Amino acid sequence: MSWQQLQLHTAHAEFAEEILLANGALSVTISDAADVPILEPGPGETPLWPRSRVQGLFAEAHPLAPVLVAIAELLPDADRAEALSEILEDQDWVRECLKHVKPMQFGERLWVCPQGHSVPASNQVVVKLDPGLAFGTGTHPTTALCLRWLDAHPPRGGAVLDYGCGSGILAIAALKLGAESALAIDLDPQALVASRANAQANAVDAQLRTGLPGELPGELPEGRYPIILANILAGPLIALAPTLCAQLAPGGHLVLSGLLSRQVDEVCAAYAPWLQLKAGGQEDDWIRLDGQRPGG
Repeated sequence: MSWQQLQLHTAHAEFAEEILLANGALSVTISDAADVPILEPGPGETPLWPRSRVQGLFAEAHPLAPVLVAIAELLPDADRAEALSEILEDQDWVRECLKHVKPMQFGERLWVCPQGHSVPASNQVVVKLDPGLAFGTGTHPTTALCLRWLDAHPPRGGAVLDYGCGSGILAIAALKLGAESALAIDLDPQALVASRANAQANAVDAQLRTGLPGELPGELPEGRYPIILANILAGPLIALAPTLCAQLAPGGHLVLSGLLSRQVDEVCAAYAPWLQLKAGGQEDDWIRLDGQRPGG
């Protein structure tokens, strides 16, 4: 079985999506066509790129001529849309994508490895993880910065809190590096499903608890966690300062990621009543902040 894909470049991505769907597209994908990243949208905003790549997938027998006519008539920048069609042969798309995902090393011993791959040495700590619906495979700098911190500071027993867990990668890595237990929290129920599935694939599901914020009050007594990791965005990190610091054990380590260099001062100021944060790592313009609660 084959499919037809019609690709456009446009400054009116949402309009193009409507045109394609109204003319029989089975799905539409929108991506950046000009390498202009959107790093942190404002509250309630869902911005698109100045120029987007819009790809519509059609059945093999679906006529594309009427679709092209509709684009020419309705899309404001149709004359610059660079419409291109191609035939896509049906295949196992998940397996095809995973061919291009290779094992990644973070620090001295920690690896993230998709299924079907192996790491070169037997004494390494391996997190088995495939790309999925939830954020966090190690490819993004913010996740990589946290994984490197865990490799350099392997937990020795005790509990770890992963706030904004995404795929559960940080909690799972902490467990495989020696943590006794981990709690993974996220606003997105899909992230919790992914975290539990990934924990099972790594044989640490018995040590992992998951929950939505406020769902597990018994798991969040004050001062419980010697390690807290939060890989989210600057705004939520600032808002969560009282919550995260309350859960951090005396002498415990707080690791924050997901912020840009220009946001460091504001985030540090939010946590200053409880502890001093400092930049512990940087990749591109992304910064990881580390801090230790006094006492212990």
